[in-house]
Amino acid sequence: METSKNWFDRNYKFLMIIPFVLLVLSLVYVGNFYSKTGDFLNKDVSLSGGTTITINGDIDLTNLEEALNEKYFGDIIFRKLTDIRSEKAIAIVIETSAKPEQIKPDIEQALGYSLTSENSSTEFTDSFLSSNFYRQLGIALILSFILMSVVIFFLFRTFIPSLAVIFAAFSDIVVPLAVIDYLGIKLSAAGIVAFLMLVGYSVDTDILLTSRVLKKPEGTVNSRIYSAFKTGIMMSLTSLLAVLPAFFIVTGLPDSFRQIFLVLALGLGADIFNTWLMNVGIIKWYCERKNIQ
Repeated sequence: METSKNWFDRNYKFLMIIPFVLLVLSLVYVGNFYSKTGDFLNKDVSLSGGTTITINGDIDLTNLEEALNEKYFGDIIFRKLTDIRSEKAIAIVIETSAKPEQIKPDIEQALGYSLTSENSSTEFTDSFLSSNFYRQLGIALILSFILMSVVIFFLFRTFIPSLAVIFAAFSDIVVPLAVIDYLGIKLSAAGIVAFLMLVGYSVDTDILLTSRVLKKPEGTVNSRIYSAFKTGIMMSLTSLLAVLPAFFIVTGLPDSFRQIFLVLALGLGADIFNTWLMNVGIIKWYCERKNIQ
């Protein structure tokens, strides 16, 4: 019977193809999305500008959607907020690019009563301020990735292993972005912050793998890879078990929190493939070329 060691030695180069193909498909989809929309993602009103109205109480959302979609179809989003314990509806949130003085009379007509400070709250974000904020978040994301790359090169001081870590981190960002674009989710500022968090999350297991294989002399390369895998996969699965229940089960959380959990879950899932199929293959190939035992 073929041992797991021999199976891994024979197939690790083939396994590297899986995350690479996933990255290429994600890049193609994101590129196509950009060519159609002029941006890499769908932005909500916090990033594109518009009005957010929160109406307190258990509102008949179906009738409200039917009334407002006739005029604002494609430019309005409805969300229901529920109590975390009882799961009872406590409010609904309406988001649109229309100004408050335009959308509020239509909502009041559909509801049959006036919106006041006691039964609702209204927020308006100017498109110039939101676009400037979005641009600053994008710059922060790029700078964080560049600084992370500098630290990785300084830490390992070898080109191929450092490039493998950076390549995996890049894929951990692109793949979730493609999935979010495909699902049609409109990201808020919290969603962009989650991508910033991914820059740190994604390199943890890659640094663990590279450090343990190249800087720990005990045992063979395969034994060091397996040791890193046991620790790294436990880290990833523990994080996934923390964020997935929060996204799927706790529906009463604000949408911004659920976006953070979704982005982190997608990034951690992508990181399992990128670290333990692609990066581990690059490291093993590098050790063979350099005769590292």
